[in-house]
Amino acid sequence: MNFLDLFAGIGGFRLGMERAVHKCVGYCEIDKFARASYQAIHDTKGEIDYKDITEVTNEEFRKLKGTVDIICGGFPCQAFSIAGKQLGFEDARGTLFYEIARAAKEIKPRYLFLENVRNLLSHDKGKTFTTMLTILDELGYDAEWQVLNSKNFGVPQNRERVFIVGHLRGECTSRVFPIRGENEKSNIKQIGNIVTTESFGGNPQVGRIYSVDGISPTLNTMQGGGREPKILQIGRGFNKGGVHNIAPTITKNSYQENNFLSIKEATKQGYAIANIGDSINLSHPNSKTRRGRVGKNIANTLLTSDEQGVVLSDYKIRKLTPRECWRLQGFPDWAFDKAQKVNSNSQLYKQAGNSVTVNVIEEIAKRLK
Repeated sequence: MNFLDLFAGIGGFRLGMERAVHKCVGYCEIDKFARASYQAIHDTKGEIDYKDITEVTNEEFRKLKGTVDIICGGFPCQAFSIAGKQLGFEDARGTLFYEIARAAKEIKPRYLFLENVRNLLSHDKGKTFTTMLTILDELGYDAEWQVLNSKNFGVPQNRERVFIVGHLRGECTSRVFPIRGENEKSNIKQIGNIVTTESFGGNPQVGRIYSVDGISPTLNTMQGGGREPKILQIGRGFNKGGVHNIAPTITKNSYQENNFLSIKEATKQGYAIANIGDSINLSHPNSKTRRGRVGKNIANTLLTSDEQGVVLSDYKIRKLTPRECWRLQGFPDWAFDKAQKVNSNSQLYKQAGNSVTVNVIEEIAKRLK
């Protein structure tokens, strides 16, 4: 079927939809850096190209009636995220849901395929989500939804998102949910090592090579052990050897004494233990309320900056590279290579954090019939 890619970002929806043999007829993205990556990755020649969705007229949308079967959109989530101020519809970004509704009213596609943070379901005691469902109902759409975690769809990232599918009444559409994903992380097998200078500052680092279709973040399943831990405060800076972006500053003697890292958290225990291959969220290092910093053999939810690290075999922590963050969202390396030519590392981090996980989109897209 033909789909319109709203709030397109770098094209996570598009890649998943195209893998399920649906065809993109147009896209909309306001951020100039995300647009640059999108246009570098995808063949957009001859497609409808919107920038600011609020400037697209009803008449322009109406012209697409009968040619668009699905409207896709991961509408901005900051208004509902627990990481934000949770202002919902009071936030200008929250009102962008109404733009999707306006497009649906004029185009009348058979399906609406939407994504947002899990917190959308409970925001304002459920009133926000109820309002959305009411709007969809008034437009003639029956809705179903499910919270899915990326870690159950072949990528080692703990990322829960709610996916909403609206069915146009009177059309012969198929039920999509529930979907039961399988945790395929065990299928990612290390097949070798490579020394790379890609990571920050050109410093040589040993990277691991994996055998699964380009989805190869440097996380493994090695375990460590140790005695009573010394609680370490996450920090940023240089180690004794002058290597940049290793945080915290940990030497060989440190891990030989403990055989693990203990990361300070706002829990009863006061810390979480990180072993080789675990990920650590490095954001807000001085926070007294931060929890869940350590991902056991899995990445934490990607954010929009370089705030996540992985424990190396010498018990130092290095940040994930932009390429690894894109891999954690299911993007193949060829897509990252194209985006890297037109954007800085800071933008590539942001784009990965704002994207949807391609594998999850593909699984849902297969069920849109």
